[in-house]
Amino acid sequence: MKTLVGLMLVCMLMLGSMLMLGATPAYAAEAMQMWKCEMDDDTTEEEVITMARDWLKAANTMAGGERLKAFVNFPVAVNAIGEIDVLFVVVAPSFLEWGKFWDNYLDSPAQEVDKRNREKVVCPGSALWESVKIK
Repeated sequence: MKTLVGLMLVCMLMLGSMLMLGATPAYAAEAMQMWKCEMDDDTTEEEVITMARDWLKAANTMAGGERLKAFVNFPVAVNAIGEIDVLFVVVAPSFLEWGKFWDNYLDSPAQEVDKRNREKVVCPGSALWESVKIK
């Protein structure tokens, strides 16, 4: 009887361990890269939006970039944030996908869009953030 109970306990523990390996975390973190950008005096917000759209279209063709989302954020009311005319934000569903995309960035279609627009928008500073959606 002890042997049977022991075997059942071992089986239950093994099954529980296997189920835990397949468990998902309580939240899903996205990778969010934010660039602080400066616009040339002659560049319009509409041009920036078009550039961002072209960049995202190119990025979506790349490995790891298929599910990227992009946003442009223009300041409305600010308190001395420095020389920031626009925040360009790119969101990847995971850090794995962001890493795959970033590893292939040099000489990529997305980098070519960057090069074409250097005289209109410059983005010298950025930060990579972990973004957790609150439900």
